[in-house]
Amino acid sequence: MTVQIYPFNTGFISLDRGAYITGGYGYGQEVKVPTNAFLVVDGGSKILVDTGMADTERAHWHHPGSYQPEGFRIDQRLAALGVLPQEIETVILTHLHWDHCFNLKLFQQARFFVHQKELDFARDPHILYLKSYESPKLGVEPSFGGADFEAVNGEHRYSANIVMFPTPGHSPGHQSVEVTTEAGVYVIAGDAMFADENLLPDEKRGLPFTPMGRYVNVFEMYASMEEIVQRGDVVLTAHGHGSLSRTRWP
Repeated sequence: MTVQIYPFNTGFISLDRGAYITGGYGYGQEVKVPTNAFLVVDGGSKILVDTGMADTERAHWHHPGSYQPEGFRIDQRLAALGVLPQEIETVILTHLHWDHCFNLKLFQQARFFVHQKELDFARDPHILYLKSYESPKLGVEPSFGGADFEAVNGEHRYSANIVMFPTPGHSPGHQSVEVTTEAGVYVIAGDAMFADENLLPDEKRGLPFTPMGRYVNVFEMYASMEEIVQRGDVVLTAHGHGSLSRTRWP
């Protein structure tokens, strides 16, 4: 069995640490976090988990101060690995926020997987989330507009080594991806485990990890974080620098 995971940063988002990452602590601290996508190579198959964020102009519209450096667009990151967009056979979306599904249209040969609850919500989001999903009500076209999705419900085994499983909380239909390798189980957590700080114990509250600050349902969010740390020998977060500490996992 040869399964490898290649992480890459598709750009930086400027946000409030307390509001997004460490709920309860760090409010008012502006930080810039990477926006990670992952290429999973399982034998001869190439699978993307998320497609990353937008160009600088669009990113700045979402979060002032955010930007995509030259060469960081998803297809450019893949090119650095010698992979062409048409070689990607599947794209698994953890969720449909703008910074996780931009440039979907580059992958004309791919199947697109998303959770049914996420797709339903994204098509008609609550007013508080119109911008996160780039709702047409704001006069923009959503990143996922026109995509032909294969919607899943509950846990879904994509292959012998890759399983999608529900991790709602950050968004209504968020899902994470369990990847079994020779070195153990890796969980690509998406935003269900937002950044590296969330993996650390919350000593003030006596919790085994630090709950994040951005969620639609706090109880589902906490249960999903529990599920992720129980499943994964290694957790790869979408906005943590730790995911990028190696060019390939394992």
